[in-house]
Amino acid sequence: MSKKTQNKIERKSDPRVPSLIVSLKEQARQEDAPIWRDIARRLEKPRKNYAEVNLSKLNRNANEGEIVLVPGKVLGAGILKRSVAVAALGFSASAKEKIAENGGRCVTIEEIMNEKPAGSGIRILI
Repeated sequence: MSKKTQNKIERKSDPRVPSLIVSLKEQARQEDAPIWRDIARRLEKPRKNYAEVNLSKLNRNANEGEIVLVPGKVLGAGILKRSVAVAALGFSASAKEKIAENGGRCVTIEEIMNEKPAGSGIRILI
């Protein structure tokens, strides 16, 4: 990793994010999966640029039974009518509640990376 990239990662205030970025890049190299490199690059940017996705946007863009990855936080505004698995850096309490009500599940990015190492069948939503 270059020194410039290493400095970007070390400046993160959330202690979970630097190790996540490193593991995402490692997984991208091992599995030859560009999806993980894309997510790592998005998380290297400043926190104010992270995605904030409401449930209404999830409802419009996700299909039933699909896995959706949000490189940021999922918020509880709106109604979710589909059962989807959502992987994100963070969830609001109301978003977790509404996703669980519809038979969906909330997982971390680390968990979804272990479940689907090649990254196939995952939709990125920003």
